Amino acid sequence: MRDYSLTMVTVQVVETIRCTPRELLEFVMDIERYAEIDRKIQPVSWAEREGDLLEFECRPKVAGVPQPKVVQQVRLTPWSRIDITLSPPPRNRMQHAFAKFNASFECVEVPEGTRVTRTLNFSFHPATRWLLEPLLRRRLPGEVREEIALAKRHLEGG
Repeated sequence: MRDYSLTMVTVQVVETIRCTPRELLEFVMDIERYAEIDRKIQPVSWAEREGDLLEFECRPKVAGVPQPKVVQQVRLTPWSRIDITLSPPPRNRMQHAFAKFNASFECVEVPEGTRVTRTLNFSFHPATRWLLEPLLRRRLPGEVREEIALAKRHLEGG
């Protein structure tokens, strides 16, 4: 497996939401509902959940750029975090050749509700880095801030 760690783009947003960690994490695990507020994963083609593991296919649009279909794995650690990766090969063969991706939601209960830390990490093959890295650095932070603001509004009943 190639290591593209030197070309990583990381975006992290921290927000406090008036809900429990369980409510927030279950909302994310209901991927069709979550896709209503996370435009980066629209549209979701299918989803299968078995316990704490969710796998779904979507046609993501990251930094305004439509991507080929991908299958993602979402793993819940009740009720503290979610870790997201691309499903391993043979699925996502092309995506694994050009980039690596992982993301997470980390939740901590606080007096005001839940402090969530949303993190996305991308690293790119040198052949695609010149195009994708500057674009993601410029546009992805705003997309993630919007995602968390919409999740907060939804969970707080706004």
